[in-house]
Amino acid sequence: MTSLSRESIDKKNSYPEFSRLVEIMAKLRAPGGCPWDRSQSREDLKTYLVEETYEVLDAIDSGCTEKLKEELGDLLLQIVFHAEIADEEKAFDMEDVCRAINEKLIRRHPHVFGDAKAETPDIVLKNWETIKKGEKEGKSALGGVPKVLPALLKAYRLQEKAARVGFDWEETRQVEAKVDEELAELREAVGSGDRSKIREEMGDLLFAIVNLSRFLKLDPEDTLQAANEKFIRRFKAVEKSAADDGRDLHGMSLAEMDQLWEEAKKKERSES
Repeated sequence: MTSLSRESIDKKNSYPEFSRLVEIMAKLRAPGGCPWDRSQSREDLKTYLVEETYEVLDAIDSGCTEKLKEELGDLLLQIVFHAEIADEEKAFDMEDVCRAINEKLIRRHPHVFGDAKAETPDIVLKNWETIKKGEKEGKSALGGVPKVLPALLKAYRLQEKAARVGFDWEETRQVEAKVDEELAELREAVGSGDRSKIREEMGDLLFAIVNLSRFLKLDPEDTLQAANEKFIRRFKAVEKSAADDGRDLHGMSLAEMDQLWEEAKKKERSES
């Protein structure tokens, strides 16, 4: 397997501003630096790391490259912050973080840095899982999915990983049948009135729907987020229509609100 040496990287590809960021972070944490930065622990920073990640996602959805540049910088700061804390503890530093991911990328892309062949993305993913399993012998194929992931994304990742070792449906129609089956079981549970069973069957239905989304090549998180935004737009249009007529939703019947909803939907579709 070939490797990348520092000498093989052209000087024009160096990033002095990254080194500057690491130096700034070290100064902020040093004696005489910023009291707030010096007081932060890994636990304190967890919330900011999640928050900045979601802000990057918002920037991607906005299509604004300037906003994306800014938010990626904020996210990078969090990574450098954690590495600086580790450096102070003599555990590792930012150089070690970069070295570890560089070596992993080279090791898991033998079709690029070695003699292996992988002509399609699916083959690449299967090879990745095989190599990963060899690195972590004895570990489950489902390993590496964070416990704290939102449930929708976690379901998607678990299904992806299971599929990479062959535990998967063959055709979309099979997944559709599974959704129908789970919906029927939920209806049966609702009829029984058993709250524990209803909860279980609702979870199974949601899991099956995530699987169907995966087969349709749709990210369930993005898909549901788009549905959320559509609901917000149309509900606000209903509120506006009611307000324009001098009415309040609290005093309207469901049928009246539904009529405004249908009007908002028709208007939105005509303008698209």
